[in-house]
Amino acid sequence: MRAGVGGDATMKADESRSRTEVEEQGEPVADSAEASCESLESLKAQASDPALTEDAALHLLQRSDLPGESLEHISRHATLVKSRKVKLALVSHPMTPRHVSLPMVRHLYTFDLMRVTLTPIAPADVKVAADEALIARLEKITLGEKLSLAKRASGRVASALLNDPDTRVIKEVLENPRLTEAALVKALAVLEVKAELVGRICEHLKWSLRHEVRVALLRTGKMPLSKALEFARGMPVDQARQILQNSHLPEDARDSLLDELGTAARDQTSDKRQQ
Repeated sequence: MRAGVGGDATMKADESRSRTEVEEQGEPVADSAEASCESLESLKAQASDPALTEDAALHLLQRSDLPGESLEHISRHATLVKSRKVKLALVSHPMTPRHVSLPMVRHLYTFDLMRVTLTPIAPADVKVAADEALIARLEKITLGEKLSLAKRASGRVASALLNDPDTRVIKEVLENPRLTEAALVKALAVLEVKAELVGRICEHLKWSLRHEVRVALLRTGKMPLSKALEFARGMPVDQARQILQNSHLPEDARDSLLDELGTAARDQTSDKRQQ
């Protein structure tokens, strides 16, 4: 009898240890689904509580598994939606219903919009809406705000600032790590591109070395002739001629550059023959 009692005790201890090990490893136990259900119901109850505080709401909004129903409850809380932090968290949350998040975008502050566009978990369409809202405000914000956006904003916003009338903004945009070569080439393709932008890019240590950027610069017709000749000489002669012939350069400047290229090509051919 004693052995039987001891065996039962040992089995119970083993079961207890086994259960503890499973829980520590994060594996589901028998009642995990029930616990999960209870947790979900608890979240919904908290979110719909009329007495929910800002801190409690922000704590809830940190959960990526917060259901859309709970997020909608928070968005309907008259006091909480006045909070800048709560609005930002709601808009950025991946589970917030679009009929809640998209209209709320236009009520965000300028730099909160920027934060949405740079938040990895924010939905793509919400980021696009935030970008568009930011771009629509560019003409109304201060120079200081523009400079900050030029340094840190998304590639779309940075591209929109490329033709800003203030050269200080252009300088900062060109240093923005999110600015792409494709966006720069597109900006240079605009017929009304400003000479200030062209000049800045011509002198930029990074962008002035990119082949596609050089091609776009030559096509603008607004770069200094000395730089145009330097860039053209760095390309195959036939390619440089084709680009220059289709550029917006003044006719006399284009002809002068083509003559220079012809002379340079003849000199290169003569040097090769002598060697």
